[in-house]
Amino acid sequence: MKNPNGQPVLLRNARLILPEQVAEASSLLIEDGRIAKVFESETDQLPVVESVIDLDGLTLFPGFIDIHIHGATGVDAMAATADDLRRVSEFLAQNGVTAWLPTLVPAATEQYEQATHAITTVIEHQESLFAPSALNADGASALPAKPARVLGVHYEGPFVSSEQCGALHREHFRTFKDPTDLDSLPMIKQESAVHLMTLAPEIAGGIELIKELRRRGWIVSIGHTRAASEVLDEALRAGARHLTHFMNAMPPLHHRAPGPVGWGLIRDEVTCDLIADGVHLDPSILKLILQNKTAERISLISDAVAPTGLGDGEYQIWGETIRVENGRTQNARGSIAGSVITMLDAVRMMLSLGVSESDVARMASLNPARLLGIDDDCGSIQEGKRADLIALDPEGNVRMVLVAGVPAMENGK
Repeated sequence: MKNPNGQPVLLRNARLILPEQVAEASSLLIEDGRIAKVFESETDQLPVVESVIDLDGLTLFPGFIDIHIHGATGVDAMAATADDLRRVSEFLAQNGVTAWLPTLVPAATEQYEQATHAITTVIEHQESLFAPSALNADGASALPAKPARVLGVHYEGPFVSSEQCGALHREHFRTFKDPTDLDSLPMIKQESAVHLMTLAPEIAGGIELIKELRRRGWIVSIGHTRAASEVLDEALRAGARHLTHFMNAMPPLHHRAPGPVGWGLIRDEVTCDLIADGVHLDPSILKLILQNKTAERISLISDAVAPTGLGDGEYQIWGETIRVENGRTQNARGSIAGSVITMLDAVRMMLSLGVSESDVARMASLNPARLLGIDDDCGSIQEGKRADLIALDPEGNVRMVLVAGVPAMENGK
C-alpha cells in the first residue's frame, strides 16, 4: 500500500495475531500491497513515514479465506453475472473475508459454463482494482468496489453419492468413466486460478477420477460420501487429503462402521473443514473435532447460500424454495441447505468456545491458504505476504479491512 508520493503506510498500536502468538501494542509496515516489516514490540524503532494509521488497540487478524461459499446478498454463484459476484465480494470484504472460492453445485453443463464465465471475468479484472492507477490522491481506491478476491472455483460435485446428497440435486450427479467426463466441467482460464473439487471416492470410477484431477493440478476433497475405510485409504493414496464440511453429508459415526467420520478423526495426514454455525454441528461437537484434529488440521468455512445477509424468509435457490428461520436453512425435503453465516460468524463461534486467537486465525486464514497452495502469498501476518488484514474491536466487530493494502472499509463502513 503506497500513497501516490511513494511513501509506505504504518499501522501502529495494534494487537497482531501472528501464527504462534499475539503481539500486543505492535505495528506493521505495508509497502506495495505487502507486509514489509512486523514490529512485535512497542520498544522497536518505527520508521518515519507520512501515512500512519493508529489502530488504538484493535486486534489485527489476517484476512479470512472462505473456500466453500455458494453466495450471499441474494446472489447465487450458479446464476451470477460478473457484477453479481463483485457485489458478493464487497459484502464479504465488509465481513472480514479477503479471498473466496465461489462454490458450484451439481448442474447442467450450460449452467457450469455460465457460472465459470462470470468467475473468469471477475478474475481477469480484479487485480486492476488495486493498481496504482485506481487510487485517488488520498491513497484510497477510486473504484466503487473494493472487494475480496475471487480465487477460482470449487465444484461441490457432481461426482458424489446419491445416498448422501444433502441439499444437492441427484438428477445432476455423475460417475466417472474416462478423462473426457471432466470436459463438461469448465476450468477457469487464468493460470493462477485455483480448482477444487468435492467428490465421493466410492462412486464408479472414483479413485481414477481423483488421480486424473490430481494430474490436472486440481485439489481434491472428500465429501457427500458413505465410503468405507478401505476406499478412503485408496482415495488418500490417490491424492485426496481433505474432507468437506466434516460430519455433514456423511453417515454418523458408528462403533462397528466408522465410515468417513471415524476415518477422518484418526488420520493425522487428513485435514477437514467445518461449518461452525451451531446448526450444522453442535458446539460440543466442534470442541470434540478440535480436540482430536487440532487447529493445525481444521479450516473454517461458511457454506453460505444466497440469502446470507438478507434475514429470515423464503428464497428460490437451485430450483426450489429454501426457508431461512432463526439462522437455519431448510429445503422442502427437510434438509439443511447450506448456511447463512459469514466467516466472521464462524470466527466468533470458535472464539466463544475458548479457542485461542492464533488458532482461530490459523483455521480461518492460514489453513485454507495452505490447502489451496497459496500460503506463501497470504493467510498469515508475516513479512512478504499480501497485506490482507482485518481489524476487530473487543466485541468482534469489523472496524477496518485491507485487501492488498487497499482499504475495503474503515470504521465499520
